[in-house]
Amino acid sequence: MKTENLLKQIDFIKEIDKLKYIQRRTKLFNSDRNENDAEHSWHLAMMTLVLAEHSDHPIDVLKVVKMVLIHDLVEIDAGDTFIYDTTKNHTNTEEELLAAKRIFGLLPEIQAQEFLNIWEEFEEGFTNEAKFARTMDRFEPLLQNTSNNGGTWKEFDVEYQTVYNKKKAIANGSSSIWNYAENLLNESVEKGILRKE
Repeated sequence: MKTENLLKQIDFIKEIDKLKYIQRRTKLFNSDRNENDAEHSWHLAMMTLVLAEHSDHPIDVLKVVKMVLIHDLVEIDAGDTFIYDTTKNHTNTEEELLAAKRIFGLLPEIQAQEFLNIWEEFEEGFTNEAKFARTMDRFEPLLQNTSNNGGTWKEFDVEYQTVYNKKKAIANGSSSIWNYAENLLNESVEKGILRKE
């Protein structure tokens, strides 16, 4: 049984290497190189460890780390949906659920179910852990865009209110991080790197 589990887990480990090839629209800090999904997930995990004290509610930090590390694995099959995409909805899709079942299904049954449950909890966004994980997920690209003179906001001509509406979810997990983020958005408007109508 242990050997069978090990073989399944190694298959999963090999499969998720594909995450390193999924390119995001956002670029690394002060860089013109696009970030990949694996780099994004690693950064969110580190941010969780560093910023956990700013959660508005008590959280299981290990659970949040698990969430941010696995939340984008579905993009191996489903691809990355740009948050400001106007043609494709940035919500949980049937395509992503099928991807989650296939990818996590490579693992032994109990582990596969745990990962699927954690992924679904993140997607639903109701628990304190999911709220904080989503705070990290929305905060990192904001920091990237402000470090890159507007980044994807300028590249795709995204207006302030659209950015604000997407980033407001940061407040669900941390009011102090949201205060910081909101100030950054206002400074970005003042600097001319985020357009306000």
